[in-house]
Amino acid sequence: MKKILSFLTALTLMIAPISFANAGDLSKILADGVVKIAVPESFAPFGSVGASGEHEGYDVDVAKLIAEDLGVKLELVPVVSKQRIPFLETDRVDLVVSVMGANPKRAKSINFSSAYAPFYSGAFASSKIDVSSPADLSGLTVGVTGGTLEDLELTKVAPSDAKITRFGDNAATLSAYTSGQVQVLVTGNTAAASLTDADPNLDLERKYIIKDSPCFIGVKKGNEDLLRWVNVFILHKKLGGNLNAISEKWLGQALPPLPSL
Repeated sequence: MKKILSFLTALTLMIAPISFANAGDLSKILADGVVKIAVPESFAPFGSVGASGEHEGYDVDVAKLIAEDLGVKLELVPVVSKQRIPFLETDRVDLVVSVMGANPKRAKSINFSSAYAPFYSGAFASSKIDVSSPADLSGLTVGVTGGTLEDLELTKVAPSDAKITRFGDNAATLSAYTSGQVQVLVTGNTAAASLTDADPNLDLERKYIIKDSPCFIGVKKGNEDLLRWVNVFILHKKLGGNLNAISEKWLGQALPPLPSL
């Protein structure tokens, strides 16, 4: 294992100088001495403002590791879901590490790394509400964060008379459920868990899984050297146990097997 990690570390370092000569993305980050990474503005436990007033979470810790391995300063750019791809396309950020699932539509606009974090989306509601499939959403008020993978999947299968409200960020979506504004919450498993962690008496249970969707790092089209570096980084942190430690810290679970692209 030590030999493998040593090899990967050497490979990571080798990629940087080679790319410096042949491409502009990774070389510019190294030359500027800073990497700009988009992280969730308010999506605990992946990214949110903690008690210290600083951003913290799974994605924030991954961003810190990226900057550390690149040997540059880190500039965190908090974003909501709809900003992730536009910020990447317009060079406002170099990478998106923000609870982003990969799908064919998004892959037309940006490139994705191998998966770095586990995540699944589901429908959650009170134990008093009988929901076990999308058809059961008929006539119910449903809250979801607009522009997210949950929103895309929900739109595909929700009955026409489901009353769907799309909120601007995850905090607003979660608040809509706790305030009684919506009957059904469509969100990620970790977001739902954060509600019950905050209020153990909250009546909220998983009704069905909408999509198993691990998280991927977004890289701008054309930045192939940076994409290769990120994939080596992810492999290195999987084998070294760093991602497992982050998963146990923020998700309370060991890192499961994750897909590579």
